[in-house]
Amino acid sequence: MNDRPSRPSGRPKPSASRPRQPRPRPAGRPFGAWPDDVAILYGWHSVVEALRNPRRKLRRLMLTENAARRLQEEGIPHRLDPEIVRPGEIDRLLDPDAVHQGMLAECDPLPSLSLAKAAECDLLLVLDQITDPHNVGAIVRSAAALKVGAIVTTARHSPAATGVLAKSASGGLEHVPFCFVGNLARALDELKQNGVQVVGLDSEGPADLVDTPLASPVALVLGAEGKGLRQLTRQTCDTLARIDLPGAIVSLNVSNAAVLALYIARRAIGAPN
Repeated sequence: MNDRPSRPSGRPKPSASRPRQPRPRPAGRPFGAWPDDVAILYGWHSVVEALRNPRRKLRRLMLTENAARRLQEEGIPHRLDPEIVRPGEIDRLLDPDAVHQGMLAECDPLPSLSLAKAAECDLLLVLDQITDPHNVGAIVRSAAALKVGAIVTTARHSPAATGVLAKSASGGLEHVPFCFVGNLARALDELKQNGVQVVGLDSEGPADLVDTPLASPVALVLGAEGKGLRQLTRQTCDTLARIDLPGAIVSLNVSNAAVLALYIARRAIGAPN
């Protein structure tokens, strides 16, 4: 006789297969279910710089009445007829903490720059698997301020150039092109073959970046916060350099380290042509 208790009536039998789990959203992609070939921009600086960028193809523009009035007062052309909506209509399309300032644009992503073209720039930034969209966005903003010619990163293990990243970049996406590569070490080798000096930022570098001879064209390579540069990336760099700090706190997060390193490099190689 089977002594196991009988299953209570009315309770469904367990399924043989587990229910399909929802696919995770790519890093930096907002709440709305947009396809991967659509970039979502929201917030004043992100949308305004996109409107000013003739290379950015806009598909849809949603504005509140206040945002539309501000654009008109500042003489910024729409480039397409906007949809005038209530703030809540934009709220429903974004993460709860997104600050959209009454503006949202659906756009085509900007095209990726070729590595050969990137090698022609006097100052490059290379990101080795930095995945946090807030950090990457802040880095893009600093790169735009310091006239970086391109940001080189892998197609995988990088946040989407949309949503949170675009908001954190504060319009910088329109001024610094990305160059997406399949293999970072091979890309660094190709940059070196084209005469680019490749300098990796590493806390155990032999010299301070300030004391490291830098000559245009130069590429600064930053690793993910915590992990730093991967071993193969370190080995591929021409040299490694650290950033010495005089205060009690001797380390910076990756976005702050990026702006300091870019400033040092820009001062060393001079203004762009």
